[in-house]
Amino acid sequence: MSEEAAERLRATLARIPYARFLGLRAELAGDEMTVILPYAPRLIGNVTLPALHGGVLGALMEMTALAQLSLSEGLARQPKPIDITIGYLRSGRPVETYARAEIKRVGRRVANVYVEAWQEARAKPIANLHGHFHVTPAEGG
Repeated sequence: MSEEAAERLRATLARIPYARFLGLRAELAGDEMTVILPYAPRLIGNVTLPALHGGVLGALMEMTALAQLSLSEGLARQPKPIDITIGYLRSGRPVETYARAEIKRVGRRVANVYVEAWQEARAKPIANLHGHFHVTPAEGG
């Protein structure tokens, strides 16, 4: 992807206050975008394990879907979630967490997106998200 796409991605995450609070950043490698959640003690939800808060993982994956849609589709407005289903597969340990989105289908008004989050190995996801988002295509797009 171009430097323009990387800048558009940084701007998308910078516009989301909770993304700034979480310290999310994104990396582009070819056509793939990975959103990175750096570990911070304030993100722990269960201090006994310790494990990342489920809301933090859900927000990471939702913002990954929003960033992927904004990057790939050139939308006029920020997509809005219609419905989201999150599967919590493993405890999120207190380490850096990664997420990657795959757009399954984009229609005139609704996009279907799948997101996976993992920590050490992508083959062992800790959570996944299936979501539908309301999209507003850019004029002429």
